[in-house]
Amino acid sequence: MLRRMARRVQGAGAGGGPDDPLDAAQERRVRAVLALGGVPQADLPDGVQQVRLRLLERAASGTEAPRDVSAWAAVVASNLAMDWHRARRRQERIGERLASLRHAEHPEHSTGDDTKVLSLAVAQGLDELPDAQRQILVLRFYADLPVRGIAEELGIPEGTVKSRLHTAVRALRARLHEDEVV
Repeated sequence: MLRRMARRVQGAGAGGGPDDPLDAAQERRVRAVLALGGVPQADLPDGVQQVRLRLLERAASGTEAPRDVSAWAAVVASNLAMDWHRARRRQERIGERLASLRHAEHPEHSTGDDTKVLSLAVAQGLDELPDAQRQILVLRFYADLPVRGIAEELGIPEGTVKSRLHTAVRALRARLHEDEVV
């Protein structure tokens, strides 16, 4: 039933057939909250779909429907806008860190092209790491989670996190040196 409802939601497009969890007015409100929250126009349809999905997930889990779906959808949209900003800031910080690392090691050669090359090399290096190491590295340096937080989230000992992190950093560093990126 949930898949059928999801297909109908996708087919309904903007604001609602009879099975759409959001009516046209609620969808307009969600779009407005997302837009006022700073989400770019191009990302608004994805945001609206996320709100629909959360409402469908809530119904599928057996949780009681919110008293005021419109207010609930607006809060979810507001949270999505904050998540969008956090992700954007995180990506900016990653770029700044990579650029500062490159500039600190070779200040005379630092350009925008160098940063792009380094970013591509890091992405390729991450792809080559085993899943467990890549996961730890991404959680630690891209999501800024502390070692203890990673251990708790993954349900593994802190020592395992530290060991995997050390191994992953060493492998990534070797890859970057091998490619003569750093």
